[in-house]
Amino acid sequence: MAINVKQNNQKVELVVNELNVRSVDRTRKDIATWRQAHITAESVYNPNRSRLYDLYADVLLDGHLSGIIAKRIDAILNKPLHFEKDGIKVTQMEDLINSSVFRDILCIIMQTQLWGISGLEFIPGANLATREIPRKHIKPNLGIIAFEQTGNDGIPYAPLENVWIMGNTDDLGILLKCAPYALYKKGGLADWSEYIEIFGQPVRVIKYDAYDEQTKVELKRILDESGSSLSIMIPRQADFEIKDGKQTNGDGRLQLQFVKALNDEMSVIILGNTETSTSNDYSGYAQAKIHMEEQHEITLSDLAYVTNTLNQPKFLQILASYGYPVAGGRFSFVKNLDLQYLKERMGIDMQVAKMVPVNEEYWYNTYGIPMPG
Repeated sequence: MAINVKQNNQKVELVVNELNVRSVDRTRKDIATWRQAHITAESVYNPNRSRLYDLYADVLLDGHLSGIIAKRIDAILNKPLHFEKDGIKVTQMEDLINSSVFRDILCIIMQTQLWGISGLEFIPGANLATREIPRKHIKPNLGIIAFEQTGNDGIPYAPLENVWIMGNTDDLGILLKCAPYALYKKGGLADWSEYIEIFGQPVRVIKYDAYDEQTKVELKRILDESGSSLSIMIPRQADFEIKDGKQTNGDGRLQLQFVKALNDEMSVIILGNTETSTSNDYSGYAQAKIHMEEQHEITLSDLAYVTNTLNQPKFLQILASYGYPVAGGRFSFVKNLDLQYLKERMGIDMQVAKMVPVNEEYWYNTYGIPMPG
């Protein structure tokens, strides 16, 4: 069902149903593809993100990358969230916040940091319902939703009351930095697979007298019937030697270290560290603690990002159109108190309080103490 919205006193058929959505390009991608897609997306005169976003869809098939992204998003989804007015929780909003639709909205908000931009179309009705707008059709530089992913003709989205576009115009997302490492990893795993196929089984070498054709035929039959391992037949008089690289890479450690280095780079980009997802021979408690604190800082930044996005006037107006009591209120995550941190903070605050007056509200906000009613 197409949706009609008023724009300049005219009705426009909107949005997703009017788009000519194309399948994701699943052809082979390499570093040259990434570089060219990057250049096209940053073009001053005719920027287009279609090829770049097709590349993103391809690299997200990487298991490690998708895992650390899910870890970062889950850190936000699992935090308690509520809607409040004047510091008091609005219970009428609890059903909405706990619904699967709202959880999907939170996921889209977090994914905006990965892709650079996201869009939702809210379908009018009694209950909150959304449809995600394909990112390849959102043209932030033109302020339109294009009918074709490579075209510049479309519908301006700023005046549309039921369309919410998130992200910054020039932001291409965190996946831009992850993509080359995922592509190198795919090639490295392919090389590793080829190495295992060639050198994972012993090479069978059979020698025969050069003039004995009957023996040669019989030996070939035996090799063909005895398995698919690499086999070589040479005349006994010939000198033969295999240079297989086993002296320097006998156990495949070279490929393993390469893949691990690429995974570590992606972990640093997404999580800010490596220790909270993988471990190594040199890791210890102190190092792991530092990495955990680094990830905690990123989670705090994500919480602020999601809160600011949820409290945008556009989204609150959309919720109000469904009848939710959002006027004068805001979304807020429940403060997750770190007791060890608060213990150290208390010692500092007590010393400061002896020297200068400290507002009572500071103590309530810092230590999560409810203010007296």
